[in-house]
Amino acid sequence: MTTAPERAGQPTEADADARTLERMRFGWYVNDWANAAFSAIVLTVFLGPYLTTVAKAAADAHGDVHPLGLPVRAGSFYSYTLSFSVLLSVAVMLLVGTIADRTGRHKELMCGAAFVGALATLGMFFLGGNRYLLGGGLLVLANISYAVSVALSYAYLPGLARADERDAISSKGWAFGYAGGALLLIANLALFESRASLGLSDGTAVRICLASAGVWWALFTLVPLLRLPSRASNTPIAAKQAARAGEPAAGSLRELGRTLRGMRRYPLTLLFLAAFLCYNDGIQTVVAQASIYGSEELGMGQTSLVVAVLLVQIVAIGGALLLGRIARRHGAKRTVLGSLVAWVATLALGYLMPAHQPVWFFGLACMIGLVLGGSQALSRSLFSHLIPPGREAEYFSVYKISDRGTSWMGPLVFGLAFQLTGSYRSAIISLLVFFVIGFVLLLKVPVRRAIEAVGNPVPERI
Repeated sequence: MTTAPERAGQPTEADADARTLERMRFGWYVNDWANAAFSAIVLTVFLGPYLTTVAKAAADAHGDVHPLGLPVRAGSFYSYTLSFSVLLSVAVMLLVGTIADRTGRHKELMCGAAFVGALATLGMFFLGGNRYLLGGGLLVLANISYAVSVALSYAYLPGLARADERDAISSKGWAFGYAGGALLLIANLALFESRASLGLSDGTAVRICLASAGVWWALFTLVPLLRLPSRASNTPIAAKQAARAGEPAAGSLRELGRTLRGMRRYPLTLLFLAAFLCYNDGIQTVVAQASIYGSEELGMGQTSLVVAVLLVQIVAIGGALLLGRIARRHGAKRTVLGSLVAWVATLALGYLMPAHQPVWFFGLACMIGLVLGGSQALSRSLFSHLIPPGREAEYFSVYKISDRGTSWMGPLVFGLAFQLTGSYRSAIISLLVFFVIGFVLLLKVPVRRAIEAVGNPVPERI
């Protein structure tokens, strides 16, 4: 027998929950759309080559700059600064994550970090001449803010997607991010190509592009600010999970310590985490250093760099969705392993690639785009199955903190390789070690047994 509201065509509670969930998911997707501007425009395209140029302008006769009195090759300054910012972000994420759990203000802190990062990015407009220290300081502040904002957004995923939906929802979020980055890149490419007719120098055009990423980031962060709940657990799915678990979320450093100690009971989860930390470090470093490699080693001009990264963004939209579909048929683990093989082939091609050949460089960009989003999105959703029920927020906090905790190693290896050899080809091929070790470790993870060990239902394809 149907109820009176149902007979009258009135919406049910389930309908209301579904609409609320879709509204929240859209806000979460747009958060990726917003912060992708910093990743694509600043970290991947413009800041690396431009800050290197600024550092070289400030270098002494030996090609060194002296931040804090330490001699550093100008060509390594960006890599070292990026590595330092990642290390520092670990402590900041830990502090802000604790505050978010204690106060329940995940959204406010997430968006606040985004606005601080956007302001620092906007300040890059004033990076000119030999102000390499200003550029380094703004990079540190912006990258820490980006890390905090992204880490807090991860806490929403378990409440926005059930276990069998996470590959698709996670992949869609990455696709939104790449679409946002691609759209702003197109606008920046048009500006850069029109710089002469607009009376702009190369440096001024680059600084406008950097500042545009800050404006974009701040503007679209208003959408998650309006659509997401303050507390990450205040979603229809998360509320049901919390009711089943009957446990409050971690609220202090002491609780985080308990989580870390408790993870020792799940060695297979830790093994997966170790694998992810290795290959993700390689991925992050390739993305961050690609523009320097292209400009300094392969002789690519700024226009070619922008076109290449635009290709990465566009191909990555389809790549993230394609790998999500492949995972439904062959399982997430096999799909991620296949993507790591593709990463190794991509690095090998990059090492052998002839200089001053944009077509080859564009082909390399397409290879990166094909596997970039999918490997990260599927890793995130795969890890969600390896978490004990009711403790998703805690474990995802450790996941992201651990991610940032090792992502300084890749830039450091890259910078040291260049410092020792003077060759960016040696620097780029040195990153192979991260993908090889990550592949071997992931291959050793019995995912089905790992899921059963934490008490979760095993999907049909994993």
